[in-house]
Amino acid sequence: MATRAPMAHNSNPQTNFAPTTIADWTRSDGYHNSFLIRPDEALQAALDRSDEAGLPNMAVSPAQGKFLKLLVQSLGAKRVLEVGTLGAYSTIWMAQGLPADGQVITLEISEQFAEVARQNCEKAGFAPKIEIIVGPAADSIKKLEANPPFDFVFIDADKRSNTIYFAEAKRLLKKGGVIIVDNVVRNGNVANIEYVDESTQGVRQLLQVLKEDDEVEATTMGSVGEKGYDGYMYIVKL
Repeated sequence: MATRAPMAHNSNPQTNFAPTTIADWTRSDGYHNSFLIRPDEALQAALDRSDEAGLPNMAVSPAQGKFLKLLVQSLGAKRVLEVGTLGAYSTIWMAQGLPADGQVITLEISEQFAEVARQNCEKAGFAPKIEIIVGPAADSIKKLEANPPFDFVFIDADKRSNTIYFAEAKRLLKKGGVIIVDNVVRNGNVANIEYVDESTQGVRQLLQVLKEDDEVEATTMGSVGEKGYDGYMYIVKL
C-alpha cells in the first residue's frame, strides 16, 4: 500500500498571520495578476494617458477592474451606470464585459477628465458603447430614466453624496440588479467613530440608510491590495 507524503504545514500561527504591509499586498496583487490578467495595451494606455494629463491616481487597480468586468459578465448586464468616470479605466473594464448591444453610461463632473476619458474610450475601441455625461453627478443621475432599467451600477465618486447616488441608483436599477459602492472602508477609518471627515461621514450615512431599507440586501467586503486597505459595498435590489 502506497504511503501518502506528508502535507507541508506551518504550525506557527504567528508566522501564518503576521502583520502585513502595502508592500506585501502589492506583491500579492502582482503575483496573482501575472496568472489571471492578460496584458492589455488599451487599458495600460488609458492609465498612461490619464497620468500624462495630470489626473489623480485614483483609478481602480487591475484586479479590481477585472472584478468589475467579471461582475458585468456574470450578471449578464446590458445596461451599466457608473458614477465617477475619471479617465475611464474602470469604464473600459466594464465595457469589456458587455455583450455587443450593451452600454455604459458614466457620469463625470470635470470636463477635463471627461475629455481624457473620451480619448481613452476611443483608443480602446469602446466609444460606441460608452456615453459620458458631464456635470455634477448628483444632478445628472436624477435626469436619467429606467427605460430600460439598469442591470449594474458602480458608484465611485465623492462620498458625501453617497446617499443621493444610492437612492437614484436604486430607482434606476432592475429587481435583482447590483450596486457596487467603492471605498467604503477607508483604511478602517469608517469604523473609528473618532475619525471624522466628509468621506467617512458619507459612508456612515449610507450605512444608516441601508440598515433601514428593506428593498435591498447589502454587505461590505474589506480588501487589501496595491491601493491599500479599503473595501466595497455589494448591494442587491430585491
